[in-house]
Amino acid sequence: MKKMLIVLAACAAVQAKAQQTLPAYQILDNDTTCEVFIYSPGEKAGLHLAYFTDDETWMDVGQLCSSDYAQWGSEKRMYDPCVIHAEDGSWRLVFSVNNYSPCFAAAYSEDLVTWRPQDYPQTTVKGALSPVMFQMDDGTFDIYYKAKDGSKHYVQASKDFRKFTESPDPSTIDDAAWMKDTATVNGVLRHGNMFDVPKVHLDYICQYFDAVRRDAELSSESMRDDAKRFASIGNHVDATLRVDASKSKPISDKLIGVFFEDISRAADGGLYAELVQNRDFEYTSADRREWSSTTAWQSNRPIVVKTDVPLSKNNAHYAVVAAKDTLYNIGWDGITAAANQAFDFSVYLRNENGEKNQVLVQLIGQNGEVYAKEKIKTEGQGWNRYALPLVVDKKAVKGQVRLALTPLKEGHVAIDMVSLFPHETFKGHGLRKDLAEAIAALHPKFVRFPGGCMSHGQGLDNIYHWNHTVGPWQDRKPDKNIWGYHQTRGLGFYEYFQFCEDLGAEPLPVLAAGVPCQNSVPNKEGLGGQQGGIPMKDMPAYCQEILNMIEWANGDPATSKWAKMRAEAGHPEPFGLKYVGIGNEDIISTTFEERYEMICKAIKAKYPNMIVVGTVGPFHDPSADYVEGWKFAKEHKDILDLVDEHYYESPGWFMHHQDYYDHYDHYDRNAPKVYLGEYASRTRTVESALAEAMYLCGLERNGDVVSMTSYAPLLCKDGYSNWNPDMIYFNNDTITCLTPSYHTQRLWGTHSGDVYVGSKMSVRPELSHRVAASVVRDSKTGKTIVKLVNALPASLSMSLQGLAIPTGAKVEGFAGKPSERTVVETTGVEVDPKVELEPYSVKVITF
Repeated sequence: MKKMLIVLAACAAVQAKAQQTLPAYQILDNDTTCEVFIYSPGEKAGLHLAYFTDDETWMDVGQLCSSDYAQWGSEKRMYDPCVIHAEDGSWRLVFSVNNYSPCFAAAYSEDLVTWRPQDYPQTTVKGALSPVMFQMDDGTFDIYYKAKDGSKHYVQASKDFRKFTESPDPSTIDDAAWMKDTATVNGVLRHGNMFDVPKVHLDYICQYFDAVRRDAELSSESMRDDAKRFASIGNHVDATLRVDASKSKPISDKLIGVFFEDISRAADGGLYAELVQNRDFEYTSADRREWSSTTAWQSNRPIVVKTDVPLSKNNAHYAVVAAKDTLYNIGWDGITAAANQAFDFSVYLRNENGEKNQVLVQLIGQNGEVYAKEKIKTEGQGWNRYALPLVVDKKAVKGQVRLALTPLKEGHVAIDMVSLFPHETFKGHGLRKDLAEAIAALHPKFVRFPGGCMSHGQGLDNIYHWNHTVGPWQDRKPDKNIWGYHQTRGLGFYEYFQFCEDLGAEPLPVLAAGVPCQNSVPNKEGLGGQQGGIPMKDMPAYCQEILNMIEWANGDPATSKWAKMRAEAGHPEPFGLKYVGIGNEDIISTTFEERYEMICKAIKAKYPNMIVVGTVGPFHDPSADYVEGWKFAKEHKDILDLVDEHYYESPGWFMHHQDYYDHYDHYDRNAPKVYLGEYASRTRTVESALAEAMYLCGLERNGDVVSMTSYAPLLCKDGYSNWNPDMIYFNNDTITCLTPSYHTQRLWGTHSGDVYVGSKMSVRPELSHRVAASVVRDSKTGKTIVKLVNALPASLSMSLQGLAIPTGAKVEGFAGKPSERTVVETTGVEVDPKVELEPYSVKVITF
């Protein structure tokens, strides 16, 4: 494990550094033992360990683990933890999560350092307080908790601490079962559990914490301190890159892709080019507290919204407007119109009184000026769709407009599914042209969609169901977005797959693994987090739902109703889906694993050649979910082909972990491969772009292990940020920022290869984490690509051995000051066999 490598790497430094306070120890039998105390200093502080010292005080070592229950902020608390040391040498933990949820927390560890992800056994009582436990002679565990009314309850846990069964009858156990040990730590009397452990175990724990602290020190390095840090290196540094073609190896040709999630208004009001906000009148306060069915709509009279004769059961709300009244839509913070600009308008209308009518459709400027207008003649009593072009007057001045609908004759008109698209969209498929073109310029080899956290949703009832997003607009099922707004589902699976095809990229749909987001708020029963997952009795139907998606994407319309639906939407040919993702940075709990395995087995049973991408949680090694996720993946490599890793870190972390996958000891080469599905350095600056570029050199070096990567998040609308940083920022009219990280991704996506050519950099050791190189070859074109990164405040002269760069080789790259948010792009040709890189720059040479 990487964690152990960190410990070993730090061990020499740790041993050389005398501990300020030594643990007291005693000889028991043939072991040297120390006394440790395991406790919680507060509900937000998690589980801590302290040891008894020579001067008879207790010294806190650090946090062993913390609560991962439910949402951030009001939850993730640990109350009254109880720890026991099991007969098999492992450690078991239970604690209360709050005083109203019908569950408690349970966890397992072999060494007190790495803990299996927590399970949350459900209880019959809301508020399982102060759980305690005891191991029985048969290896099982008896757990007791108290209810708010003082009653006591009994739960039996299996030997492996994964199955929990509650007795229906109250317990009569004596209150003495709740007696705890006490110790004074940092001057405060604490309650907890005391144990004797071998001194070597305590040393291991202390060394682990020292190694973590050392890693944090390295990761805190910032380029803003470079003037002081590198004061002695001067203005110029020499380095040598030795290239050894005999050490070439095949690598993934899908290494660089993109991840699209509807976060920060990336879909509606963003990539999805619809200009009408709340076009279906389906906004609710569940989306956002202040929203309703009339949000983004205005009128000269109170807006009447009905549901009695809906256009579709999935879109029940519609507006009713009387003669000469006008219904306006303000769009997404406005709609911009310019002279001669063409729009495509459509709407569903129904004559409430069964008579013919006319509806005037206009684009109205801020001062009442008419930019464009057309009339619709309505007929019949049922819902009918009407579509027409709107072309702005050639004399109009570019400005903000509202869309206006006005019935002209007596009677009432019902209005629903009001739509206005710019006529010009990306390849005519309804996506905003400038944003889609910016994504296309990255040359992504795949697109992961639709999330992210949005895939597994805010609670069980918000899990993303792909089949709710296909078919006619009015039959799609809108929903709240976990990021605090609304999903129209106008950008649905058909549009995602079409976008992938337009980009020439493989689609990678990601669907929930039968559980919602672990940060979900408590439901009406008070159960938060994964909420127990989809009930197992309903899992066969959920598995079938995922199989239906594959059939929809790849099936024959002549024999499959799902494929027929795809064909009726306009795509009779299969999409050629090869990948499917299951799960998104979930807690790798028992609840998760049971459902995850069931889904993956179902996919492989029907589609054995489908590449299944699993998940290993939201953090890198040594997080609990990462460790357990990889353990599960290796044990189930028959049903998992890749696993999706996620981590967001400081620039210093990326600089000092360029070798992260060099020592990836999860691998025999037959194990599942890596998809680094979400990663980013945590700023919008050149510093982060350089750190990511160096890291990408390491990813290419390990391209036989790392099959795919995607920076995240991709898009953010100005003023609506849910996350920072993002790659592309935009407003209603334009792209406002292509971040430095965008340029790194574009260079690596544009200049990719499928063969890694062995190379080794020689530079002063103290500078090695600030320079990087990668040499790849594209076997299809025969081109060789040399990527070089200089993250030093001095220029870098790179001598190449074993590879001759011909005069006139094409050069592309960028440079900039670390703190800046823009780069200076560079292009040209190479004329010198010794490559020169200016300070803080990237250079890509192709020949």
